Amino acid sequence: EKDFGMSSQEYLKQVKEKILELTPKNVKIKNIEFEGPLLVLYVENPQEFAESGDIIKKLAKDLRKRIIIRPDPKSLKPPEEAKEIIKKIVPEEAQITGFFFDEENGEVIIEAEKPGIVIGKHGATLREIMKAVGWSPKPVRTPPIKSKTIENVRQYLLSVRDERKEILKRIGERIHRGIIYEDKWVRVTFLGGAREVGRSCYLLQTPESKVLIDCGVNVGGHQQSPYLYVPEVQPLDSLDAIVITHAHLDHCGLVPILYRYGYRGPIYLTPPTRDLMILLQLDFIEVAAREGNPLPYESQHIREALKHTVPLDYGVVTDISPDIRLTLYNAGHILGSAIAHFHIGEGVYNIAFTGDFKFERTRLFDKAHTNFPRLEALIMEATYGGSDDIQPSRKEAEEKLIEIIKKTISRGGKVLIPTFAVGRSQEVMIVLEEAIRNKIIDDVPVYLDGMIYEATAIHTAYPEYLNAHIRDLIFHKGINPFISDSFIRVDSTSKRFEVIEDSSPSIILATSGMLNGGPVMEYFRALAPDEKNTLVFVGYQAEGTLGRRIQKGWKEVPMSTPEGRREVIRVNLQVETVDGFSGHSDRRQLLNYVKYLKLKPEKIITVHGDEGKCLDLASTIYKTYRIETRAPQNLETIRFL
Repeated sequence: EKDFGMSSQEYLKQVKEKILELTPKNVKIKNIEFEGPLLVLYVENPQEFAESGDIIKKLAKDLRKRIIIRPDPKSLKPPEEAKEIIKKIVPEEAQITGFFFDEENGEVIIEAEKPGIVIGKHGATLREIMKAVGWSPKPVRTPPIKSKTIENVRQYLLSVRDERKEILKRIGERIHRGIIYEDKWVRVTFLGGAREVGRSCYLLQTPESKVLIDCGVNVGGHQQSPYLYVPEVQPLDSLDAIVITHAHLDHCGLVPILYRYGYRGPIYLTPPTRDLMILLQLDFIEVAAREGNPLPYESQHIREALKHTVPLDYGVVTDISPDIRLTLYNAGHILGSAIAHFHIGEGVYNIAFTGDFKFERTRLFDKAHTNFPRLEALIMEATYGGSDDIQPSRKEAEEKLIEIIKKTISRGGKVLIPTFAVGRSQEVMIVLEEAIRNKIIDDVPVYLDGMIYEATAIHTAYPEYLNAHIRDLIFHKGINPFISDSFIRVDSTSKRFEVIEDSSPSIILATSGMLNGGPVMEYFRALAPDEKNTLVFVGYQAEGTLGRRIQKGWKEVPMSTPEGRREVIRVNLQVETVDGFSGHSDRRQLLNYVKYLKLKPEKIITVHGDEGKCLDLASTIYKTYRIETRAPQNLETIRFL
């Protein structure tokens, strides 16, 4: 145990002594360092360590630390030479398609059509590779669609590896600093997303630590930013960590602004959230620049944030400050979305933030996690928390969507579906692919415009984050629902114009999901006057967005032309809303989530919903389960302990 006031250097010295005492003499340890939350052992002969796996488990258990064994850089073969050696060791039928040398972790990622062959019988080929090149091999299946974002993220992190190593060492020292105060208290300040949907941002504080959970932008409203100027948050570098629950802009859109104004600490998130976040943030500033809006930050701030990311897989317990351990769990909302569980002190208090979650198995994901080891407080979303917010089942939603499409196609019209690039698009794509494959709807072209194609490519790179059914479809049945001849990518203005001008029936999926910018606006302008066409909403439409106005029945809407003139568009096309595709839980699922929690919390706080919905859900939870509930306003602070 760490003593009060012990420095990170003193603590590291104590840890080194313990490791040397427990390690077999034949293992040559060159160096031991804290890098971010990890304790890294640089070893000259990592094979010896690999063959005595129980030692690592014992060390991790005794020290209560995440331990990584890395080869001493001097024992690694140069990447080009290592590549040739690996090609000779791995049988040709594995069909290797690419290598990525991750020097930060001493790993070589080997992309192959048949990763099982790279592994070999009982891991024999992996051991042979490691002995021959020193690098720790990590085989992955070749993604069927190459993601430019993932490639760029990898290349960038590789280019700043030395700087990143220094950043991680600094973060490691900060995490493992000594505990100063004997007081024990926990409080949360609501900086955005309380009694509103948008700009989610919460500050978790203890005497030792300050952690920011999400930092989003209000996509549809006037007040776009969270209250980051309050004294609790300033100066920004007094924050220990940022935790991002998922990649939607109302949760991560303003993270780079923190780096613009002086924050230099870590961002904890899942690997898919990291990649999707970069994709969406770059698009966010590109759209702002195109529309002549002031930029909250520039691409250099996005890169600075990326440099400070610390990706975590689900279920991995990680120290993020002297008295807080973080674990991320599946939230079932979008790819990589997470419920953030914080274990404070040595069992003093446990608090979880659901972020956006879905308590129902969908086409893509398993339902949100409920089995926490301990839980005293829960901060949960209430997007559909009102008493009338009962959505149809996913099956009913799919049937309704297919029925609308069939009717529109039969009258020669086009179906326009505004969707978020991440989440709804992929859910709808899977339904359309299956319906076309089974000849339930005619084989009309399905156009994908905006970032949908690239977001889909990122989905194919992370099959382990999808549910078992879809993995089985892809790996064992040879059907990849993301890849179909019916899906056509629209990647230029001229192609978009062709789709609009073509008079034959088609289905168009385009961003943004709330009709507040993006390519969907051009389709809407062209298709709205013709009653043959149909506009289908499959996601939440926030107050203040064009989508919400049309959903309410506006028959004339003002819009800007590409040249900047204002014009009024007649809305003659059929407007439909298909509930049930949402990545959010409806009223029943929200209440069921509380019901099925393995441990009932003492307090539940409702956020991320219109005022009435937050209050209604809080009141119902109290009446149903007799759990203390609150629906705070922005800028309120609640003490939990």
